[in-house]
Amino acid sequence: MSQTAPLLPADDPDLATLTLDELELRWADAAGRGAISAEAMTGADRKAQALGIPAERLMEQAGTAVAAAARALVAHNAREGRPVLVLGGPGNNGGDGFVAARRLAGWGVPVIAVLVSGDERPGTPDAARNWRRLDGLANVTLIHAPVARDVAILGQGIERAGIIVDALLGTGVRGALREPIRTAVEVIQRAREAGTPVLAVDTPTAVDLTSGDPSQPVVRADLTVTFHRPKLGLRTKLGRALAGRVLVAPIGIPAEADRG
Repeated sequence: MSQTAPLLPADDPDLATLTLDELELRWADAAGRGAISAEAMTGADRKAQALGIPAERLMEQAGTAVAAAARALVAHNAREGRPVLVLGGPGNNGGDGFVAARRLAGWGVPVIAVLVSGDERPGTPDAARNWRRLDGLANVTLIHAPVARDVAILGQGIERAGIIVDALLGTGVRGALREPIRTAVEVIQRAREAGTPVLAVDTPTAVDLTSGDPSQPVVRADLTVTFHRPKLGLRTKLGRALAGRVLVAPIGIPAEADRG
């Protein structure tokens, strides 16, 4: 496999069979790139789209990578047979989680996908599309949790989940968390304290990808899957402690999108 053209997650036929160590090796090229800030990552994403790579395709790659890591984390903790709980927020971070839910379901993994938002659908077109694609799929249970009380009820018995996927918020966190996201983070905290592993999408919710500084409450993850390049915030002492093990997955952003 060429280092200059690595196999992307959605195009990798073996992805659903790999361990965490094997995924790390598979994506070593992305992990070896220089670390960037959240702002630089947003710029690279936009430039990739300007170069003709659809945002939907980037989300498909990211979500597929998350699915592979989620399946591997379940196996690593010997929690097979339990449903994977995907908590998705209203933006593109949630969209990545919903892609992961669809991929996991296609691999035969039971999934509970939850939209944690006051709105009936995600607020970005690509995330909304991937939320709709889950409707009626085998192995998928869909739940809408529009208020804190719904999220709190969801937290009852959450320790029965195989793992929790934190796809609540990515780079867009500013200031204190609002409901129902805040309660969802608290539910994740309690579940992890009770022994349920947590996988964060791009960054643990409320951890700044540039500085590594958290707001409160904050998700503490066992594994974080970030995209394209390592992030500066996940390399700080505090960011590293909250992110747990970090995998960097390629999603098809070309080198030209990193320049200028």
